[in-house]
Formats: sequence, C-alpha cells, structure tokens
Amino acid sequence: MSPPLRDLIDDRPMSGFQWSVVAVCVLLNMLDGFDVLVMAFTGKAVSADWGLTGAELGLLLSAGLVGMAAGSMFIAPWADRLGRRPVVLGCLALASAAMLLSAASQSAAQLGVLRAFTGLGIGGILATSNVIAAEYASRRWRGLAVSLNSTGYALGATIGGLLAALLIGQYGWRSVFLAGGLATAASIPLVWWRLPESLDFLLVRRPPRAVERINAVLARMGKPRLGELPEREPAPKGVGYRELLTPRLRRTTLVLWAAFFCVMAGFYFVTSWTPALLVEAGLSPTAGITGGTLLNVGGIFGAALLGLLAARFALRAVLAAYLVVTGVLLAVFIASTASLAVAFAVAALIGVFANGCVAGLYTLTPIVYAPAVRTTGVGTGLAIGRAGAILAPALAGALLDGGWTPQHLYVLFCAVFVVTAALLVLLRVRAPVDTGATRLSTHARTQGTSS
Repeated sequence: MSPPLRDLIDDRPMSGFQWSVVAVCVLLNMLDGFDVLVMAFTGKAVSADWGLTGAELGLLLSAGLVGMAAGSMFIAPWADRLGRRPVVLGCLALASAAMLLSAASQSAAQLGVLRAFTGLGIGGILATSNVIAAEYASRRWRGLAVSLNSTGYALGATIGGLLAALLIGQYGWRSVFLAGGLATAASIPLVWWRLPESLDFLLVRRPPRAVERINAVLARMGKPRLGELPEREPAPKGVGYRELLTPRLRRTTLVLWAAFFCVMAGFYFVTSWTPALLVEAGLSPTAGITGGTLLNVGGIFGAALLGLLAARFALRAVLAAYLVVTGVLLAVFIASTASLAVAFAVAALIGVFANGCVAGLYTLTPIVYAPAVRTTGVGTGLAIGRAGAILAPALAGALLDGGWTPQHLYVLFCAVFVVTAALLVLLRVRAPVDTGATRLSTHARTQGTSS
C-alpha cells in the first residue's frame, strides 16, 4: 500500500506541477498588489481632474480596503463550500470588470463604488490563493510557498508604481485602471488552465467525480493514483464562522484575530505615514519619499526570507522573532534620522521585517485550521486585519493632531508588534483536528499507479 494522500504531498519532494501552482498564486498576488494600490498611484491625478477635497480622496483610498475586508469575510469562506478554484475565477472576473469600468467612471461616487467592488474580488483572491499555495506545498516548503505570495504582492505594488508613473504622464490616470483590468482579465485563462482544485477540498467535501478529479491532479503531480474514497460520515453542517469559535478552536481563532489586527495596523501605519513623518522629523520631502519607497523594496525580500527560515525552524518562533525585531527597529527609527544613510538602511530593514510579519501570519493560519474551515479561517483573519489597516492611519493622524511626536507614534507601534509576539505563546500550533479530513487522509490508500 502507498502512503496516505496527504503524506504524499507533505513528506515527498515537490513536483514541477506543484511549484507551478505556487507560481500562479504568486502571479495572482502580484495582480492584487497592483489593483489594491492603483488608487494610491492615481490619487493625485484623479483629485486634480475632478477637484476633490482631501476628505473625498481619502474615501476613495479607503473604499478598496473596505471592499477587501468584506471580500475576505463574506466571499472567501465560500471556497470551503464551493471549492477554491471557482471562487478564485469568480473573484478574478469581478475584480477585472470593476477595474475596467473604473477606467470609464465619470464621478468620484462611481469610482468609489467600483473600488469597493474591486476590493471584494481582491479580498476573496488573497485569502483563497494563500490557502491553495499552502495546500499544494510540502511540509518543508509550505512556509516559503505562502511567503512567496506576499513577495508577489510587494512586487506587484512596486512594478505598478513604476508603470503608473509612465502611463499617467502619457495617457492619463484612466490608462492605469485600464492596464490593471486587462492584466487581471488576461489571468483568467491561465488560472483555468493551470490552477487545479484543492485536493484537501476534494477529500473533505467529495463533490461529484471526486476520485476522477483527484487522480487527474495526482497524474499531473507524478503521484500514484487513489483507488477509491473510503466510507466516512458526512461533513458537519456547522462548518463556517460558528466552527471557528467552537471550544476546540476558540483560543486559536481569537489569538489569530488579535494578531492580524495588530500586525496589519502596524504595517499600514508604517507604509502610510512614514514619508510624512520623516519630513515631520526634519528630512526633506524627497528623503521622505525615498524612505517610504525603501519600505516596499525591503518587503520584496522580507517575505521570501521568512519562508526560507521557516523551512529550517519552527514557523511560530520565526514569526515571533520577526515581530520583536520589527518593534526594535521602529523604536530606533526616528532617532536614526540624524544620519540619512542610517535612516534609509533602517527603513529598508523595517520593510523586510514588517512585510515578513504579514507573510508569517498568512503562512501560519492555513496550518492551524483544518481543510473544512481553512479558507473561512484565513478570510476572517484577513477581514479583522483590514479593520486594523483602516483604523491605524486615522488613529495616527488623530494622535499627531493631539500633540504626539513621530517618535511617540513609532514607539507606540513598537509596543504593538512586541505584544503580538507575546500573544503567539497562546497559539496552539499542531496538526488540526479535522471534521473528516484527518480520518480521510489517515485511511485513504492509493492503489496502483497512474495509467
């Protein structure tokens, strides 16, 4: 008899097909990085074109984040019921249509609504693609696979900023939305061709032709075929939000929600306010923009580094270390502005570790939840995180108006990251007790070889 199906993925070397699945997920996150920040890239041009006030532009910038929170909370969980692949395809269609329509919008109100719909699609994609990458990666490379998704997001944001600068100068701000919409729409055939359904979903939910679909994927992975699915009890009907707060998952869920809220709040404070706060601390506007850019550049490397470390060390320990180092760097950041070179170096390091903290949560969450509630768990965590992302920049502005200095703000968020590291001690990281998947992967045996 061959090993259980889950063991074939967890304990054996990854095939080229498995890495290609991860690559598609990275590409999806690159597109999301562009689509999420397209309003930031075009905000000045849109404001000048329509004569928007600062408050109106702020609403446009927030609309996408609100949509992402709603997409993570209400759309992503359907991947646990309908399948990962159809949810990704549907969200891609929604995001691309909203981006293309944004290019033709005639008012700030229209653009705001379309940004919210774009965010809905992106929220569903981010949660689901991270789960797919985790489920197709081996145990050793799972951390790297999910972390590469965060790297893709940072790459998409960086490339999108460069592309936007070129397009706006020649063709106007609408061309940036058009380019993003076309690129997102062009990814749909690729996903249809190259992104399979999750094997964990097929094992747990057992839709029609589950065995045939599993064997087709196994053949592409070069793994032995599955003979038949064993008898098991139907998956419980309570799978969903309520399942996350059952006694066996309640502590895990609450710790993850708190961690997502704190980390995303700190991350968006840093990325939103650093250019302005560096100027407030005495640097020139150009130096402030450079410092903010270095945060994104550092982020490209931070997520990948976390994934490599997670391949050798316990993921929770690596993430806790990232959180503490991020806190220390924030505490010394403003003091480092006495030397421009040192300030830029610290900014790049903050980008490395702050982005790594986000990537670490993306990587940790699929591990602690069973397949039946995995996307629901990731999606709700991301939604809670988006709430922190929306509230933190506004809180920082209110504290500045109240007399806080930049140093005070960075020390505050230093404490946020360090407290989050302490919270991880309460997290139970172990093989999840599944509603059927554990029994299934334990008893399912593959028979024969692919014909």
